[in-house]
Amino acid sequence: MKPSRFIDSLNCAIDGVLHAARTQKHVRNHFLAAAAVLLCALFLKVSAIEFILLAISVSFVLFAELINTAVEATVDMVTTDFHPLAKIAKDVAAGSVLVSVTGALVTGYLILSVYIFPVYKGLLAMIGTPREMAAIVSLLLVIIATVILKALSGKGKPLHGGILSGHAAIAFSIATLVSLSTQDPLVSLLTLAMAVMVSHSRLLMHIHTLKEIIVGAVSGTVITLMVTLFFRWFVS
Repeated sequence: MKPSRFIDSLNCAIDGVLHAARTQKHVRNHFLAAAAVLLCALFLKVSAIEFILLAISVSFVLFAELINTAVEATVDMVTTDFHPLAKIAKDVAAGSVLVSVTGALVTGYLILSVYIFPVYKGLLAMIGTPREMAAIVSLLLVIIATVILKALSGKGKPLHGGILSGHAAIAFSIATLVSLSTQDPLVSLLTLAMAVMVSHSRLLMHIHTLKEIIVGAVSGTVITLMVTLFFRWFVS
């Protein structure tokens, strides 16, 4: 029955949001991302106009996710069998989420990069630019550490599977070296995005678990930073 009172309509709306957050992982992830972005904006003390634009972008993403959930529920109510039109309805609804997320990412980048990039560039400068020898040693140590850890664990092969992802370790080691060498936040961000894509491919191919990929990424990054700092402090 259609609610007759405003409070009943409000309760139904809240129930809908809670249901989507409870049953849909992507909705939960977007709520967490929205909270992180808005808290970051408050911490960085962005202007009122910038905060409004961020809030609108975030709200639009969440709105699209809720509509996508509603479309999926409606289609499933009509039919649970495969039907081309049912697929189109779900795909178009998912496409609306993708479009809204893309717009939010562009808005967030244009606004937050002005505040975050100078700080990030300062952190890169504090670590320093790695020497050529430090870069070579970093990559060699990452490869050696990966092989040793896989051998000790007795799981996987040097180039396939294992306790950590060697692809992720090397990809993030290279991303760290590029970030430190260029001292450019945008180049660093793009290189890290490539490292994430390489690592994600191992997950999609079911070669590594998410934990193994994270261990590999952290190992590659930490080893590279440690070698870079060692050469800066102790090697003249």
